Amino acid sequence: MTIQNSPYQGFATLLTSSGHNVSPAELHGLLLGRSCAGAGFDAEGWLIDAAELLENEPQDNVRAALIGLQEMVKGELTGDDVTVVLLLPSDDAPLTERAAALGQWCQGFLSGFGLNCRDSSSLSSEATEVLQDLAAISQVQDALEESEDGETDYMEVMEYLRVAPLLLFSETKKDAAGAAKPSLH
Repeated sequence: MTIQNSPYQGFATLLTSSGHNVSPAELHGLLLGRSCAGAGFDAEGWLIDAAELLENEPQDNVRAALIGLQEMVKGELTGDDVTVVLLLPSDDAPLTERAAALGQWCQGFLSGFGLNCRDSSSLSSEATEVLQDLAAISQVQDALEESEDGETDYMEVMEYLRVAPLLLFSETKKDAAGAAKPSLH
Protein backbone atom coordinates (compact mmCIF):
# COMPACT_ATOMS: atom_id res chain seq x y z
CA MET A 1 0.00 0.00 0.00
CA THR A 2 1.38 3.35 -0.95
CA ILE A 3 0.82 6.43 1.16
CA GLN A 4 0.77 9.15 -1.46
CA ASN A 5 -1.87 11.22 0.33
CA SER A 6 -0.48 10.86 3.82
CA PRO A 7 -1.50 13.66 6.19
CA TYR A 8 2.02 13.43 7.66
CA GLN A 9 3.33 16.66 6.14
CA GLY A 10 0.31 18.69 7.19
CA PHE A 11 0.56 17.34 10.73
CA ALA A 12 4.32 18.02 10.77
CA THR A 13 3.71 21.61 9.66
CA LEU A 14 1.04 22.07 12.33
CA LEU A 15 3.35 20.76 15.05
CA THR A 16 6.35 22.81 13.91
CA SER A 17 4.35 26.02 13.52
CA SER A 18 3.00 25.47 17.04
CA GLY A 19 6.50 25.15 18.48
CA HIS A 20 6.53 21.36 18.90
CA ASN A 21 9.66 19.59 17.66
CA VAL A 22 8.04 16.14 17.60
CA SER A 23 7.53 13.82 14.66
CA PRO A 24 3.91 13.03 13.72
CA ALA A 25 5.09 9.43 13.37
CA GLU A 26 6.26 9.33 16.99
CA LEU A 27 2.96 10.86 18.19
CA HIS A 28 0.96 8.35 16.16
CA GLY A 29 3.10 5.51 17.50
CA LEU A 30 2.55 6.76 21.06
CA LEU A 31 -1.21 6.84 20.50
CA LEU A 32 -1.35 3.38 18.95
CA GLY A 33 0.95 1.95 21.62
CA ARG A 34 -1.15 3.27 24.49
CA SER A 35 -4.35 2.13 22.78
CA CYS A 36 -2.96 -1.35 22.14
CA ALA A 37 -1.82 -1.62 25.77
CA GLY A 38 -5.37 -1.17 27.01
CA ALA A 39 -5.44 2.56 27.80
CA GLY A 40 -8.80 2.87 26.09
CA PHE A 41 -9.88 5.86 24.07
CA ASP A 42 -10.39 8.53 26.72
CA ALA A 43 -9.37 11.81 25.10
CA GLU A 44 -8.04 13.37 28.31
CA GLY A 45 -5.65 10.48 29.00
CA TRP A 46 -4.36 10.68 25.44
CA LEU A 47 -3.92 14.45 25.62
CA ILE A 48 -1.95 14.11 28.88
CA ASP A 49 0.43 11.57 27.30
CA ALA A 50 0.72 13.66 24.13
CA ALA A 51 1.43 16.84 26.14
CA GLU A 52 4.27 15.03 27.88
CA LEU A 53 5.84 14.09 24.55
CA LEU A 54 5.20 17.60 23.19
CA GLU A 55 6.81 18.97 26.37
CA ASN A 56 3.95 21.41 26.96
CA GLU A 57 0.20 21.78 26.73
CA PRO A 58 -0.91 21.79 23.08
CA GLN A 59 -2.76 24.77 21.63
CA ASP A 60 -6.39 24.33 20.62
CA ASN A 61 -5.60 23.57 16.96
CA VAL A 62 -3.09 20.88 17.97
CA ARG A 63 -5.52 19.48 20.58
CA ALA A 64 -8.19 19.21 17.90
CA ALA A 65 -5.78 17.41 15.56
CA LEU A 66 -4.73 15.03 18.36
CA ILE A 67 -8.36 14.21 19.16
CA GLY A 68 -9.04 13.65 15.46
CA LEU A 69 -6.04 11.33 15.28
CA GLN A 70 -7.38 9.40 18.26
CA GLU A 71 -10.79 9.03 16.64
CA MET A 72 -9.11 7.68 13.51
CA VAL A 73 -7.10 5.14 15.55
CA LYS A 74 -10.18 4.12 17.53
CA GLY A 75 -12.02 3.46 14.27
CA GLU A 76 -9.12 1.43 12.91
CA LEU A 77 -8.75 -0.73 16.01
CA THR A 78 -12.43 -1.27 16.79
CA GLY A 79 -14.06 -1.05 13.37
CA ASP A 80 -15.03 -3.82 10.99
CA ASP A 81 -12.35 -2.87 8.45
CA VAL A 82 -9.27 -4.22 10.20
CA THR A 83 -6.56 -1.94 8.91
CA VAL A 84 -4.06 0.47 10.42
CA VAL A 85 -2.78 3.42 8.41
CA LEU A 86 0.61 4.56 9.65
CA LEU A 87 1.23 8.30 9.88
CA LEU A 88 4.44 8.40 7.84
CA PRO A 89 5.99 10.63 5.16
CA SER A 90 4.70 10.13 1.62
CA ASP A 91 6.35 7.70 -0.76
CA ASP A 92 7.92 10.71 -2.51
CA ALA A 93 10.06 11.54 0.55
CA PRO A 94 13.66 10.26 0.57
CA LEU A 95 14.01 6.73 1.94
CA THR A 96 16.23 7.96 4.77
CA GLU A 97 13.45 10.32 5.95
CA ARG A 98 10.84 7.56 5.74
CA ALA A 99 13.11 5.09 7.57
CA ALA A 100 13.78 7.64 10.32
CA ALA A 101 10.02 8.15 10.70
CA LEU A 102 9.52 4.37 10.97
CA GLY A 103 12.05 4.32 13.80
CA GLN A 104 10.33 7.25 15.51
CA TRP A 105 6.97 5.53 15.13
CA CYS A 106 8.36 2.41 16.82
CA GLN A 107 9.87 4.47 19.64
CA GLY A 108 6.53 6.19 20.20
CA PHE A 109 4.65 2.89 20.11
CA LEU A 110 6.97 1.28 22.64
CA SER A 111 6.68 4.32 24.93
CA GLY A 112 2.90 4.34 24.75
CA PHE A 113 2.66 0.60 25.25
CA GLY A 114 5.13 0.62 28.13
CA LEU A 115 3.40 3.49 29.93
CA ASN A 116 0.00 1.81 29.75
CA CYS A 117 0.57 -1.96 29.78
CA ARG A 118 -0.81 -3.29 33.04
CA ASP A 119 0.99 -6.65 33.06
CA SER A 120 3.58 -7.39 30.39
CA SER A 121 4.32 -10.78 31.97
CA SER A 122 0.91 -12.02 30.77
CA LEU A 123 1.71 -11.32 27.12
CA SER A 124 2.06 -14.30 24.80
CA SER A 125 5.45 -15.17 23.37
CA GLU A 126 4.19 -13.92 19.99
CA ALA A 127 3.26 -10.51 21.46
CA THR A 128 6.59 -10.29 23.29
CA GLU A 129 8.37 -11.07 20.03
CA VAL A 130 6.44 -8.28 18.28
CA LEU A 131 7.58 -5.81 20.96
CA GLN A 132 11.17 -7.01 20.53
CA ASP A 133 10.84 -6.57 16.77
CA LEU A 134 9.59 -3.01 17.28
CA ALA A 135 12.57 -2.28 19.52
CA ALA A 136 14.92 -3.59 16.83
CA ILE A 137 13.15 -1.65 14.06
CA SER A 138 13.43 1.55 16.09
CA GLN A 139 17.21 1.20 15.80
CA VAL A 140 17.44 0.68 12.01
CA GLN A 141 16.84 4.29 11.08
CA ASP A 142 20.09 4.65 9.12
CA ALA A 143 20.34 1.08 7.87
CA LEU A 144 18.16 1.44 4.76
CA GLU A 145 19.92 2.69 1.65
CA GLU A 146 18.42 4.53 -1.31
CA SER A 147 18.16 1.51 -3.60
CA GLU A 148 15.62 -0.95 -4.91
CA ASP A 149 16.50 -3.35 -2.08
CA GLY A 150 16.18 -0.53 0.45
CA GLU A 151 12.71 0.33 -0.88
CA THR A 152 11.68 -3.32 -0.71
CA ASP A 153 12.96 -3.66 2.85
CA TYR A 154 11.14 -0.47 3.85
CA MET A 155 7.85 -1.68 2.38
CA GLU A 156 8.17 -5.05 4.15
CA VAL A 157 8.83 -3.37 7.50
CA MET A 158 5.97 -0.93 6.96
CA GLU A 159 3.54 -3.76 6.18
CA TYR A 160 4.68 -5.60 9.32
CA LEU A 161 4.07 -2.44 11.37
CA ARG A 162 0.53 -2.21 10.01
CA VAL A 163 -0.26 -5.67 11.41
CA ALA A 164 1.71 -5.61 14.69
CA PRO A 165 -0.64 -3.19 16.52
CA LEU A 166 -3.66 -5.32 15.60
CA LEU A 167 -2.09 -8.40 17.17
CA LEU A 168 -1.19 -6.54 20.36
CA PHE A 169 -4.60 -4.82 20.57
CA SER A 170 -6.49 -8.09 20.15
CA GLU A 171 -4.33 -9.75 22.79
CA THR A 172 -4.67 -7.02 25.42
CA LYS A 173 -8.39 -6.69 24.67
CA LYS A 174 -8.75 -10.46 25.18
CA ASP A 175 -6.75 -10.28 28.44
CA ALA A 176 -8.90 -7.40 29.72
CA ALA A 177 -12.09 -9.31 28.88
CA GLY A 178 -10.75 -12.42 30.62
CA ALA A 179 -9.81 -10.44 33.72
CA ALA A 180 -13.28 -8.90 33.88
CA LYS A 181 -15.11 -12.26 33.87
CA PRO A 182 -15.90 -13.62 37.32
CA SER A 183 -14.42 -16.96 38.31
CA LEU A 184 -16.76 -19.93 38.59
CA HIS A 185 -14.83 -21.65 41.41
